[in-house]
Amino acid sequence: MFKILSVVLLFSIFLHAQKPNLLLLKSYNDEVNVSNWLMSEKLDGVRGYWNGKELVSRSGKAFAVPLWFTKDFPPFEIDGELWTKRGDLEHVVSIVNTQEPHEGWKQISYNIFEVPHQKGGVLERLEVLKKWLAKHPNSFIKLIPQTPCKGAEHLKEELKRVEALGAEGLVVRNPEALYIDKRTSEALKVKSFQDDECVVVGYTKGHGKFEGLVGALKCAWQGRVLKIGSGLSLEDRKSPPALDENVTFKYNGLTRKGNPKFPVFLRVRELP
Repeated sequence: MFKILSVVLLFSIFLHAQKPNLLLLKSYNDEVNVSNWLMSEKLDGVRGYWNGKELVSRSGKAFAVPLWFTKDFPPFEIDGELWTKRGDLEHVVSIVNTQEPHEGWKQISYNIFEVPHQKGGVLERLEVLKKWLAKHPNSFIKLIPQTPCKGAEHLKEELKRVEALGAEGLVVRNPEALYIDKRTSEALKVKSFQDDECVVVGYTKGHGKFEGLVGALKCAWQGRVLKIGSGLSLEDRKSPPALDENVTFKYNGLTRKGNPKFPVFLRVRELP
């Protein structure tokens, strides 16, 4: 009996650790016709997936969220960003990436862009949540506004507008697409620059005013080693990201050899 209970317990832990299959974005390029697609702001928050019972991260880790935050959540799945305001990602991470519930969650809003496994296109799926919220008001859950895109110029203008406000970029989605729980060309991120993640594998020595400090991070990326020095603050150079740590960087396209042009360090990826 003890062995059976142990197996059941281990199996339940395994299920709990399973990461959810999520809608993931590909990158937009000018060859895609996004006329009549839906545009929304890409919020620089922490991805949160409500599976109907608990709020988990992209990796499947359950957030230590206060009961008062989720007590009125719907009995069905919703997907979105835990967010406070533009340019506040590090603060959001500090709030949600804790071991115990705390009052800091009162600063967080849960901004929804998807209602997984519902019927119909994007707006029809979001309507399921909209109708539920009409009967069960919730101060933490918000629907991310979706605006019809009139074409490439409209997209360009909207991107310029939101980036001027400090936004990360836009998301465009085919409104007719059924729910997809993987990376898809039916949902695209739109930015004036590209970003990605790499792993710190070493450092170069600083010279001149950076003598005695780190000059650049050596990072493993797609089978290559990049040197990323731009974007590092003086504090970063004194106490750089640790070896094997994941960091996010931005760049402007690729060279002929496939290397990122003008890579710039953004942040350590400390998401749950």
